[in-house]
Amino acid sequence: MNFENLLALDARISKQMRVAESPGMLRTIAAFFAHSGDSWFCIAVLALVWWRGTPIWNWRATILIIAIIITAVIVLVMKFAIRRQRPEGDWGEIYRTTDPHSFPSGHATRAFMLATMAVGLGPIWFAIALIIWAPLVAIARVAMGVHYVSDVVAGLGIGVFMGIVIQLVLL
Repeated sequence: MNFENLLALDARISKQMRVAESPGMLRTIAAFFAHSGDSWFCIAVLALVWWRGTPIWNWRATILIIAIIITAVIVLVMKFAIRRQRPEGDWGEIYRTTDPHSFPSGHATRAFMLATMAVGLGPIWFAIALIIWAPLVAIARVAMGVHYVSDVVAGLGIGVFMGIVIQLVLL
């Protein structure tokens, strides 16, 4: 199987997973999870944790915000180097306008990086919650038609790698 065939298979599977054009509860849930990985949302939640949290949670939130910023820069460089166009669609106009490139998925990368970091930072309930949340974000990005499956699979790998590297450097 050559590269063109793999891309066609990726597009076909991604299209079969789409719910963006289908009104209903599944679409609503997918849209929620697709947005929950937004960088501004993650940083806002972590800022709230920092503001209202104990000193250990202030430290965790600070580390995670720094990790989000580092990861975002690396993903942005990769996106503009690769320049893969997003799948056709209407949902997610903000993403399509501000970032027309889909590979790798920044949301999937961020979600899996945060889940990996949570494993190292603890506590265990936090790690488990993010380990459950990360794949839901990735699947939702495909379901809402703003990414291909390969975009989020690459995001998974890059996110886990970044989470490990950032922990080695910062902790």
